[in-house]
This record gives sequence, structure tokens and C-alpha cells, in this order.
Amino acid sequence: MLTMILALASSGLYLVAGAVPALRLLRGPERAPGKQMMLALGALALLLHLVIIYLGARSAGGLYFHFFEAASIVGLLMAAMTLVFSIRQPAENMGMLTLPLAAIGLMLSVLLSGSRSGATALPPGVGIHIYTSLLAYSTLAVATLHAILFALKEYRLRRRTPGGITKLLPPLQIMETLLFQMLALGFLLLTLSLLTGFLFLEDMFAQHLVHKTVLSLLAWLLFAVLLLGHWWLGWRGQTAIRWTIAAFVLLMLAYFGSKFVLELILHRK
Repeated sequence: MLTMILALASSGLYLVAGAVPALRLLRGPERAPGKQMMLALGALALLLHLVIIYLGARSAGGLYFHFFEAASIVGLLMAAMTLVFSIRQPAENMGMLTLPLAAIGLMLSVLLSGSRSGATALPPGVGIHIYTSLLAYSTLAVATLHAILFALKEYRLRRRTPGGITKLLPPLQIMETLLFQMLALGFLLLTLSLLTGFLFLEDMFAQHLVHKTVLSLLAWLLFAVLLLGHWWLGWRGQTAIRWTIAAFVLLMLAYFGSKFVLELILHRK
């Protein structure tokens, strides 16, 4: 009962915080709450979300990383990344996407996870691999959402229809700079994730890991080519957007695609 109450409160705060930039779009910046309101409400939602994860881990004897629990943690990290980037960068509009996603992930975890008994403590090395994987996935997910907003603004400007959401988005140059900052951080975390996987997992190419490993390596390669192309060849605009989305689709299939098939279809843990 306590978990459900906290989950409803956290999800409500996520949704209200995510509505702040939407209100700025509908009413205009002068007649809507400012970014600080989103940051405060989002931070409180994150705190309650962390309490829920802690209570679940304590009752189960350790953290669970099955499908819905992982979705909840990724949602939390995406929301946290949005808030952190928004403190000094004009990234608050991503909150319209990431904060509701965090609320959905949290409620799915609470409603559909089922029994959490039997969780085991992770060896330190495996724990590092899992945590860096989740951080990498969350950072690159936020970068991909930002790339979608970037694509929307560029499309509207090319069509000479800069109204709607594009009025509140930062200039293209600033959005592009922020996109590659996110991609660079996410790529670093993904590199650490793969390295720790090779170091601490007994067999990265075991039966249940081979698809995840291959797809993750392909995603890493695409992100690497994109960053090198940007720094050396000046890739930007639509090229950067397409490569970002393609690489993230591979990464999403590697992590959640594999977990969905194994856990929800084949019922393997």
C-alpha cells in the first residue's frame, strides 16, 4: 500500500513537472510557470521514485533488473539526466517527453512486476557493468529524444513554419551542441559498459547474451562513426539525426528487446 501511494505521488509529480514546458508552449513563457518549477517538482518526483526502488530492494534482498524494474530505473535516470542538463542548458523542453515516460515506467513496475522475492546481491564487477549500462542507455535515450526535437525544429524552419513548439526550442546551433555533448557522454558510458562486460561477465557471448552483445557493439560502432564524422568531417543536421536514431534503435533492441523476448515471451530470468 505504501509503495502504491508513493508511486502515485511520484507519477503525479512527474506529470505536473512535464506539463510545465507544455504550458509554456500553450500560454507563452510570460503566463506559465518557469523552468525552476519543473526542476523542483521533478526533483521531488525523483526522490520519491528512489524511495520506492530502495523499499523494493530492501524487501527483496537486492535490486531487481527484470523488464519492468529496468524500465522504471531507466525512466528515473532519463528524468534525472533531463533535470541535470536543464540546470545550465536550455534542455527543459525534453521534460515534456522524459518525465511522463518516467511516470509510466514507474507505474508499470509497481503494477506488473509481480513477486520480487529471491533477488540476489550482485558481484561488484557485474554491478558496475549493469549500472554503467543503465546510465549509458538513459543518456543516449535522452540524446535521441533531443535529436527528435532537433529534427522537428529544423523541419519547421526549412518549411518556413517556425510556430508551435519550435518557438520555445533553442536555436539550432545550441541544440546541436547540446546533442553532441549528450552523445559524447553516452558514448563514454556505453564504452565503459562494454569494457566492464568483457572484464566481469564470464561469457559475453553466452546463449542469452549473444544478441544483446552483438547489437550493443553495432550501436557502439554507429555512435563512434557519428562522433568521428562530426569532429573530423563536420557531420551535422539530418545526418546526425539519422545516425543517432539508428544507433539508439539498435541499443534499444539490444537491451529491452532481448529482455522482452527472454522474460515476457520465453519466461526466462
